[in-house]
Amino acid sequence: MFHSLQGKTVIVTGGSKGIGKGISRVFSNHGANVAVVARNLSVAEDCVAEINESNNNVSTYAFCGDVSDRESMAAMAKKVADKFGSIDILCANAGIFPSATIEDMTSADWDHVMNTNSKGTFLTVQACLPYLKESEFGRIVITSSITGPVTGYPGWTHYAASKAAQLGFMRSAALELASHNITVNAVMPGNVMTEGLEGLGEDYLKEMASSIPMKKLGTVEDIAYAALFLASKEAGFITGQTIIVDGGQILPEN
Repeated sequence: MFHSLQGKTVIVTGGSKGIGKGISRVFSNHGANVAVVARNLSVAEDCVAEINESNNNVSTYAFCGDVSDRESMAAMAKKVADKFGSIDILCANAGIFPSATIEDMTSADWDHVMNTNSKGTFLTVQACLPYLKESEFGRIVITSSITGPVTGYPGWTHYAASKAAQLGFMRSAALELASHNITVNAVMPGNVMTEGLEGLGEDYLKEMASSIPMKKLGTVEDIAYAALFLASKEAGFITGQTIIVDGGQILPEN
């Protein structure tokens, strides 16, 4: 499946935890060279050790980078290109989701989320773009969310705004980069089981699952395989589009 990804180099920002870790693992399992990028290098290294222990692909390495910092992203992209010889795919996945009501939210709270989620997407794409242009086929896959572009949730107005902003960026970027044979698409997860939810208790998780027609939370692999498809050569005529992966969560009227 998707043999076109074998030997391709993929950068996964926020690649050491949650959905990012799932993306890193799935791409590695399909023969790609994977650069797991995180702000904490030791956490990225732990993720890489776990991935390399479970499969035969040893072309998965850890890199340090802060998506909200232009110089950090430029340095990261150069290190990845020097290590693997190319950058073919960018999975712009890094994101944060602290909660705050509009009444209590500070300007710093708003800026922190927007700088990481939306500005971080822009800076990461900008840093990788020179290398993506040199690729046989370049792919950019953004991890957005159903929250913001489609739905809302109290306490996450800054998060919702940042995720909607990613899709505005995606559509214009897809037009701008089409002539370079680079596609730009997004996956939009619904409720997904990650490490961050494990401590919330069984009752809370059951309540979350009950809002989904399929009566279960998604897995990080569910999101990763959507990203894998969008990154493949086979998806080369798809750009500026989104795939919602939510078990039907957005479908009910109430």
